[in-house]
Amino acid sequence: MKSIKELYRIGTGPSSSHTMGPRKAAEIFLARHRNAASFKVTLYGSLAATGKGHMTDVAINDTLTPVAPVEIVWQPKVFLPFHPNAMTFAAFDARQKLLENWTVYSIGGGGLAENNEEPTIESKEVYDMRSMTEILNWCERTGKSYWEYVKECEDEDIWDYLDVVWNTMKEAIRRGLEEEGVLPGPLNLRRKASTYYIKATGYKDSLKTRGLVFAYALAVSEENASGGKIVTAPTCGSCGVVPAVLYHLHKSRDFSDIRIIRALATAGLFGNIVKHNASISGAEVGCQGEVGVACAMASAAANQLFGGSPAQTEYAAEMGLEHHLGMTCDPVCGLVQIPCIERNAYAAARALDANIYSSFTDGIHRVSFDKVVQVMKQTGHDLPSLYKETSEGGLAKDYEQM
Repeated sequence: MKSIKELYRIGTGPSSSHTMGPRKAAEIFLARHRNAASFKVTLYGSLAATGKGHMTDVAINDTLTPVAPVEIVWQPKVFLPFHPNAMTFAAFDARQKLLENWTVYSIGGGGLAENNEEPTIESKEVYDMRSMTEILNWCERTGKSYWEYVKECEDEDIWDYLDVVWNTMKEAIRRGLEEEGVLPGPLNLRRKASTYYIKATGYKDSLKTRGLVFAYALAVSEENASGGKIVTAPTCGSCGVVPAVLYHLHKSRDFSDIRIIRALATAGLFGNIVKHNASISGAEVGCQGEVGVACAMASAAANQLFGGSPAQTEYAAEMGLEHHLGMTCDPVCGLVQIPCIERNAYAAARALDANIYSSFTDGIHRVSFDKVVQVMKQTGHDLPSLYKETSEGGLAKDYEQM
């Protein structure tokens, strides 16, 4: 299992799979062909279906066109077998001789993969244990917490990296709360974070708490939708959930930065389990793999902060994911706006509820986190492509402005 640094990626929105991934792929390809006379990039499946709304072409052109002209070919009806988010980069010399043809896949969360025996972008394995059941048993056997398992497996600089992640999350919330106006794109969707924040401060206790959590999640998600700097947690489309929960607990309960960073480590571990054993790609398993996983991560982080046992933390994460099973990925107009932004706010609130529910138990329950991950993977594969980031079904179908 890879480092959680590959789960928490710092970059710009609106999409980790459709913007950050293709940009990174273009950078890798450009490094091999700086003397090319022209480029041709073919986008397949989900990348082609919603790429314009997700600014895939902008990410590729911004990277390659300073060096040579770029032709982008859109193939939304062609799905390569390895993953729905496929792209083929081709470089040509001045005589139009092909220099290289490279097919790569954007597998979610900004990650890339190749389907060949000699991949060029592989990173090292960091974690020996690859199921939450194994890790939970380790915690109970050693008396240690999930974040301590992260400490044992990762390099020493993981805490410095998570500190940067946490500060980036906080900055995204602060920017998002200050910004007003309309988000980019044809939906003319107004930003709501600042309004929610102002209204929330006028209420007392539980209503104020819920309103602030909504405001924080909206702030990050709206920053992402406008192409702002965010952290994938685990993706751009679900980047508002974990920051909202942690920022709220940091502000309202005065949890220190170091405890928040340890909670981020635990959240990353749960997200990593899903990424390794299933998928965090909306194009592969629907929104359950994005917002559902983000809710599980935030649930685990909150439960650890409130002193939950490893079993209670696993239970909180299990509920966060279980109750998002079957959620479709159906972005209206191919934008990461409707229903994505509201889903982030709602999932943040559900994460806090999952933490509370688990805290009332002894952590013993019938359905394990690993089982839910397995079910989520199968459910995602059973979903038709209409409901997996193609904007052809669900809310995206025949959408009309009210």
